[in-house]
Amino acid sequence: MTDDRRTVLRGRYLSLGFGELFAAVVFIGVAFISVLPLLERPSDGLAFWSALVPLLAILAQAGVYWLLARRWVKQRTMPRGLASVYRGFRVLDAALLLAGLVGIIVWFPAHPFAAIGIPFVWLLGVIEYVNYFVVRLAYPPSVWFQRIGEWRTPRLMQDVQAAFGS
Repeated sequence: MTDDRRTVLRGRYLSLGFGELFAAVVFIGVAFISVLPLLERPSDGLAFWSALVPLLAILAQAGVYWLLARRWVKQRTMPRGLASVYRGFRVLDAALLLAGLVGIIVWFPAHPFAAIGIPFVWLLGVIEYVNYFVVRLAYPPSVWFQRIGEWRTPRLMQDVQAAFGS
């Protein structure tokens, strides 16, 4: 692979990394400015955080991954120690999503907006989890329907597998 291709990928990874971290910051901002003030009961807030925390964790992990991946893209494999951390995140994030679902059920909000919005936030976390740890879901809109059926392994998991030679 040429240095030009590596440079292009490093730029793309930089954009993806900052994009995921920025998305997490936006979700936090929207939570404090727009959502939390509307929730009437303390349990509504607990349900909301049950949905949001897993999403924020996955976005932050993904953002850090893309930024770190700039170091090894097209030159070597992901460091084994980091690959082990992301293997752990795969399990931890699934547990966070499950705990978040339990929290949403236990503290299900009474407000109609929250009753719809909170499960939607949790579902975004599930989608991000699947996209990073199970099967690639992110494609440009023009080719999404053509590519989604390929069931490709996400780049993160390719890097984790390559680190262990599998």
